[in-house]
Amino acid sequence: MALDRATFEALVPSRFITFTFPNPISGDLLRVAVLDSPTPVTNSPRVAAMLVPHHREHDWIFSTLGGHLQLLLSSPSISRLILAGDLPAADHCSPVIYNRSVNADTESYLVKLQGNLMPLLLALSPKSFAENGSLEIPFLSYDDNVIGSVIVEKCVGSCVGEMLVEDVEIESTESKREFRRRLRFKRMPNLIQTEVSIVPAVGSGGIGEVEFRLDLGVLVHPYLAPMAASLCLICSYVEERIRTGFTPKALCVGVGGGALLSFLQTQLGFEVFGVEADENVLSVAERYFGLEVGETIRVFVGDGIEVIEKIGCRVMERNFGSFGVHEVENPCFINDINQRGTKFDVIMVDLDSSDVCNGVSAPPLDFVQKSVLLSARSALCKLGIFVINVIPPNRSFHEMLIHEFREVFHELYEIDVGNGENYVLIATVSPIESPLSGSENAFLLKLKRSISGAYMDSIRKI
Repeated sequence: MALDRATFEALVPSRFITFTFPNPISGDLLRVAVLDSPTPVTNSPRVAAMLVPHHREHDWIFSTLGGHLQLLLSSPSISRLILAGDLPAADHCSPVIYNRSVNADTESYLVKLQGNLMPLLLALSPKSFAENGSLEIPFLSYDDNVIGSVIVEKCVGSCVGEMLVEDVEIESTESKREFRRRLRFKRMPNLIQTEVSIVPAVGSGGIGEVEFRLDLGVLVHPYLAPMAASLCLICSYVEERIRTGFTPKALCVGVGGGALLSFLQTQLGFEVFGVEADENVLSVAERYFGLEVGETIRVFVGDGIEVIEKIGCRVMERNFGSFGVHEVENPCFINDINQRGTKFDVIMVDLDSSDVCNGVSAPPLDFVQKSVLLSARSALCKLGIFVINVIPPNRSFHEMLIHEFREVFHELYEIDVGNGENYVLIATVSPIESPLSGSENAFLLKLKRSISGAYMDSIRKI
């Protein structure tokens, strides 16, 4: 069916149209996708275009509405974003190995293609765009640090929908090559849910050339190391707990691939409890990300907010259904919480909003309710801390978050992750005690051996 040029004369919030168009250079078909901003335009519209990197046309970042929307929202001033790239093969089933290739011929081809596509892009621009006398359509570039990638598995979760596990090679400032295993969801493909380090199992080689094994001794996901660094605020308390024969306890809400849970247990000696909404995500964590569920790591399927509220209220119910959670391992845990009043030394929350229309943000608004924060506080020990990954979509969200936490907790601290997106908020139940010196505190020494001291030094009270 032929497209009517008049279709594109007006901006329609969130309208998404895809079609094929002959490549003006090769004659092969291109996939062209046009997305209008979800925000109504009140001034002169701005149009931009992007060429999909060669061999990444199957990537959800470029081939889905969710990915396209995130690309548009990352440039807030753009009213319409047009993507053009190779047409994904309909029978695509075998793993495609992507290797980034940039040479003089590639650059020359891209420049030529941009010029040859300009008449099409102008035809796809709103009528008001030309009426305002602006005929400039910039080409945006998508820059990530991926050099090569291959999909390990695609599967479907009951809550998160389609997801994929992939091995990637990333740019490195070091002399050695760096590889990662990642978990991404189709609903928000631009957001990496979990990232762990992998190394060649034998010898050396790249993506698609060798088998890889996990290296779980280090946290490589940008905000997880800062979350772990928050424990230095209570290192004296944790050290005293360990010296008197107690094992420190952590509750992690939002498991993903389980990298944080594994690190807290294997590197810092915590007994860890995790809550994840999707049992298929937990299955992926065990199969591909090294999560070992047992006596020291227990995981549960349930709604994180509801679980925190139930734990905080110490509801004396034996009916697991009314608790809103069913346990994957260790069925005694819920009884322990309800009957013996188990409290945690730290609660760590890593939940992002599932509302893709507003871009990437964390935590979900529902989590910032006073009732949830009060329950979290009551679930913590007297000297415990509440640690949460935050991606504020705007300044007002950040201000609201800080206000709500101040209403419930004694002190607030913050760590800037340094990636221009995340920061870690730390809330304390009680005033922070002066830590022991490093030579006296075995737990602090262990923490400093495991993560960069720069994150601990950057903690600031707010």
